[in-house]
Amino acid sequence: MNRYIDASSRNAGRALLVSLLFLGAALAPARSRAAEIVPSYGLTKSVDGGDEVKGMFGLALRGNLVPNLLQTEVAAGYRSEDMADGALHVRQWPITASLLLAPMNMIYADAGVGWYHTTYDYEDDALPDDTVQKFGVHLGGGLKVPVAPRVALDLSGRYVKLQDQESRLVPEKFDPSFWTLSAGLALKF
Repeated sequence: MNRYIDASSRNAGRALLVSLLFLGAALAPARSRAAEIVPSYGLTKSVDGGDEVKGMFGLALRGNLVPNLLQTEVAAGYRSEDMADGALHVRQWPITASLLLAPMNMIYADAGVGWYHTTYDYEDDALPDDTVQKFGVHLGGGLKVPVAPRVALDLSGRYVKLQDQESRLVPEKFDPSFWTLSAGLALKF
């Protein structure tokens, strides 16, 4: 398997790590049920992937930056899909950092950045597989519906914008950006 990581991706990975450390430090003072863990399952649809909808698993950690107004979130996920009529299988592990603006307790808007570790597995053995690491941005929103004192149903939607990617198939370039809708449980601790 051919693994290609350019210098800018390594630097971007370091920048994300530093950002996550600062975000963790910002979350540390938040106490007394201010933090949430949110396991989720969602559906994704690629911009260039056709009409196929695939599943995505995720896990997020949220903390209050400004109580009842602004939250921070660090999340990880996994998604996979087939493209080019099955000639290409894409697996992706996104790590994201977000700010959530929640002027009302139940509704929020979110925006952030992410590091997307993506593996391209080609069906044709003559084409070498490839792994890339890229940065992307996302924008979305959601709704939290309380179901118990420390539990809420978290429904969210997000658009993730990634740079166009090169492919060894026709067409040679494609847009790996995608939409996702997910449902999870926000567990306060």
